[in-house]
Amino acid sequence: MKNSSSASKKALKILLWAFLLILVVGVSTITTVDRSSIAEKDFYKETFSRLENSAWSGSNGDVWLAGWAKANMTPDKPVDLVGYAPRGPYEFVQDSSFVKALTLSNGKTQIAWLNFELLIVHLELAKAVESGVKKSGIDLDQLIFTATHTHSGMGGYMPGPVGEMAFGGYDQKVVDLMVEKSIQALKSAKESQDTVSISFRKTNAEKFVSNRFVKDDPFDPFVRQVIFTKKDQTKAVFFTFSAHATCLEPKFMGLSGDYPKYLTQKMEARDYEFALYAAGTVGSHRPTVKGKSLDNLQEYVGGLDSTIWLRMTSFASNKRQSLRFSRLDISLREPHLRISDNLRIRPWLFNYLVGDTNPHLDITQVGNILFIASSGELSGVFYKQWDELAQREGLKLVVTVFNGGYIGYITPDQLYDEHFHEVREMNWYGPGNGSYFDQLIQKTIQKANY
Repeated sequence: MKNSSSASKKALKILLWAFLLILVVGVSTITTVDRSSIAEKDFYKETFSRLENSAWSGSNGDVWLAGWAKANMTPDKPVDLVGYAPRGPYEFVQDSSFVKALTLSNGKTQIAWLNFELLIVHLELAKAVESGVKKSGIDLDQLIFTATHTHSGMGGYMPGPVGEMAFGGYDQKVVDLMVEKSIQALKSAKESQDTVSISFRKTNAEKFVSNRFVKDDPFDPFVRQVIFTKKDQTKAVFFTFSAHATCLEPKFMGLSGDYPKYLTQKMEARDYEFALYAAGTVGSHRPTVKGKSLDNLQEYVGGLDSTIWLRMTSFASNKRQSLRFSRLDISLREPHLRISDNLRIRPWLFNYLVGDTNPHLDITQVGNILFIASSGELSGVFYKQWDELAQREGLKLVVTVFNGGYIGYITPDQLYDEHFHEVREMNWYGPGNGSYFDQLIQKTIQKANY
């Protein structure tokens, strides 16, 4: 009996210590969701004050000058695929991966867009490219990052635990290659600069995109094109669409640019010397592709391409050579990476796992065209009211995401407690972010006015 009693006490002690350990770990790593009003927070007021008082740089010129180029950044050896779940290294190259550069000047101010055929542009990649560009002597007043958001692109540019676990980790050789090719593309683009005219075209392509969570909710159906035409009639196009680049299935093991790759090729074969696709407001938007094979992808692209050429909704020229730009750093509430409806991991653990998310807007006004590049993966459900406001202000609006920061999804607040991936695991900064960013974009449009 003594031995039995002693064993029971020992087992009880072990259970108690285990319980205490679990309790300590839980208290130190888990906390509750903060559902207090976001509009009452200091960070909210600080950001709007920052926007109200933000300085814009730029100039009025006499001419538009643009140039464009691309460079192949496909590694010599396979690296991990990034998109969906971890899949390991790609097994073949379906499509080479490129970085594309589009430079624009009015003779006084010089800006450039860099576009990567990647899932996102991570902060560390952006910092490496910015440093490389500066050292190379390329003179730019503003550099804006964009990505195609292909879910079959390469990794190797995301450090930290989450980057290592799910996004191909960080390979200095891969990053160095991307920096080298970015500089190459920018230099070639600048060298090719010539006088251009600029126009804006908008096409309704509603049959090719839908809201992937709420069937009857709004979605952004438009392809928006900014077209640069040189005197010899060679053309470049910067265009956006809000369908996720997820036409290929997660089991596909080839390196690919998904539908943006094939759509840009179609556009270049038809009328443009150079086509750059930048992901638009892809949050909660999916492509209405009939299947997940390459044949289905080609069919989808063929239909979308035809629609772009045949169903133009609006067209506008852009003759005023005014080039202005600004940056808005955005303050956010504490990270809210949830593990249940009302529980989240603590901010210190989120910051350790994810790192700096670099929340900001890059704002660029090219005559009457307003470009807003976001670190948040914005949902297109907001776009209609933004478009209408921009139109009242005499502006054409182009919104892109993946600008060298990433803060997760920005979705309507009423969806926050739905069990969707975008609002549970990927809405990183808590309730209220939908209305927060909606108002930030609206205020930015009003501040920009033409």
